[in-house]
Amino acid sequence: MSFDADYKPARVVASPNHGERLRPIGALILHYTGMPTPQSALDLLCSPEAEVSAHYFVDENGEVLQLVPESRRAWHAGRSFWAGETDLNSASIGVEIVHPGHDDPRPYPAAQIAAVVALARDVCARCAIPPHRVLAHSDIAVSRKIDPGEFFPWDVLAASGVGHYVKPAPLAGEEGLGLGACGQEVSALQRRLAAYGYAVAPSGVFDEDTTKVVAAFQRHFRPQRVDGRADASTLATLDRLLEGLAP
Repeated sequence: MSFDADYKPARVVASPNHGERLRPIGALILHYTGMPTPQSALDLLCSPEAEVSAHYFVDENGEVLQLVPESRRAWHAGRSFWAGETDLNSASIGVEIVHPGHDDPRPYPAAQIAAVVALARDVCARCAIPPHRVLAHSDIAVSRKIDPGEFFPWDVLAASGVGHYVKPAPLAGEEGLGLGACGQEVSALQRRLAAYGYAVAPSGVFDEDTTKVVAAFQRHFRPQRVDGRADASTLATLDRLLEGLAP
C-alpha cells in the first residue's frame, strides 16, 4: 500500500477501513471528529469493528496524519448526495479535524486551521477540485450530520484560497419562509438550493427535508443564525454563491 503520491503527512497511521476507488476524486469533505479526545477519535477511525475512516486526520496542534491512501475509498461520508452524485466516498478525499463537536463548540485552534488550509490547498491543486466542491459533511448528509459546524472558520479558509465563499448578507428582522410555507417562492428556493448541489426536490412545500437543507446551508454559508428558515439574508447569500458559479 503506497502513500508516495499523496500529501506528505507528519505520520502515517494506517486504518484498515477502506476499499477500491472506482471514480475519480472530485470533492474534498471536511468533518469534525466529535469525540472527547484525539486518541479516542483516532482509535475509532482505525478500528476494524467501527468500519469508519478518513484519508487525513488533523490534530489540534496542527499535526496531520494519513490513515488511508488517496487512491483508496475511505469510509467517511456514509449516505450522501451532492449535485446529482451519491456515494461521495467513491469520489472524495475525507479529512477528520479533531474537535469535540457541538457539545463543546469552542474555536478551532489557529495551528490546526493552518494545517487544514495547507492540506486542502495541496489536495485541491493535485486533484483539480474546484472551490465549490470543498464541502462540509453536513452539506452532503443533511439529515444526519452537522459537522464541522457553524463555528468552523470557512471564511479563514476562503481567505487562503480554499473553498467557495461570499460574505454572508446581514441579518434582518423578518422571519422569511419556514416550515409549512407553500407556493412558487418555496419551489424557487428549492430549485436554487438544488442548483448549488443540495439534495432537495422542487415540491413547492417547505417541509422537514427543506428545513434541514436550509439549516445545512446556513451552517456553512450563513452561520450567524442556523434556524432552517429562509430569511432575506439566507436568500441573498445563496444568490451570491450561485452568481459565483455562473460561467
